Amino acid sequence: MSRRVAPLLWLLFSAGGTVAAFFYPALLLIVAFVLPFGYRDGTELSLAGLLQPAVVRGLLVVVVALPLFHWAHRFRYTLYDGLQLKHLAVLIAVLCYGSALASTFVAAYLLFTLP
Repeated sequence: MSRRVAPLLWLLFSAGGTVAAFFYPALLLIVAFVLPFGYRDGTELSLAGLLQPAVVRGLLVVVVALPLFHWAHRFRYTLYDGLQLKHLAVLIAVLCYGSALASTFVAAYLLFTLP
């Protein structure tokens, strides 16, 4: 991996871990408790209603994408160090980051094509 790309990958790694640590508990709370049991003043909330603004969909793409890059970076170094596959560095990097990028596009497509 070139020296120019490495800082960007470490930035995505740390941003993904931070996003997962801060936003996933809140999302879990919303999806698991607030939506099924309703809001405290009795108004009806639904996931479809929550996803109507494009800003919310964009934020969800970020919340999904950054942890995917966190996973890719961690898995890449697990393969390097744990399985001693450093000789396949380019292939592993392309597969890890490529799958994270493809998954990000799929998530964005699904979120922005919801009715």
